Amino acid sequence: MALSFIILGAVFDFFDGMVARLLGVSSPIGKELDSLADVVTFGVAPSCIIFYELQVVEYPSVLNDTTIVSLLPYTAFLVAALSAVRLAKFNLDTRQTTSFIGLPTPANALCWGSLIVGFGEYLEQYAWFMPALLVGIVLSSWILVAEIPMFALKFKHWGYKDNELKYCFVLFSAVALIATIVIGVITDNCKLCYSGFSLIIVVYVLLSIAANTKKQS
Repeated sequence: MALSFIILGAVFDFFDGMVARLLGVSSPIGKELDSLADVVTFGVAPSCIIFYELQVVEYPSVLNDTTIVSLLPYTAFLVAALSAVRLAKFNLDTRQTTSFIGLPTPANALCWGSLIVGFGEYLEQYAWFMPALLVGIVLSSWILVAEIPMFALKFKHWGYKDNELKYCFVLFSAVALIATIVIGVITDNCKLCYSGFSLIIVVYVLLSIAANTKKQS
């Protein structure tokens, strides 16, 4: 249910600015309220999902200290903190009008939510999953605020020229989502239907890095 509302929030987040401009009601306070809502939807919500997961995963035998085990789940809220920093930077950074620098918070939230919902019950059986979660928390928090240029699905025109990367990504995303939904239906596991988002976000980050490297070379 939490992931469903994150997805719903991402849909509204994509269109809210557009609707505000069309209706002529765009304002500075609206921009700030939008970021405040994003902190909750794409920062606090995925942190709570990760927090819950860190309470149910199997811990390695070396972590016998109950105090450490009880405190480790709270590292999940590093994602919420860095999401707030990322949103504040976005509001002030004039370089991000047509693209992004650092991973957008909706993408990060969708990646975490779909990963845990789609694969959590399988990965919980392995002791290495807990350390992997901790590494993932640190890595995704860093990517949120890192100086890594990432393309945005904002079109100045609808022609294919200069939009090749965007159209290819949209096509890949559609295929990935349809494929995971079909797999979920065939295996009678509705949770797998959500798993496509995590793959899409990973590919998005890799494509952004590849495109930026090619542009620099």
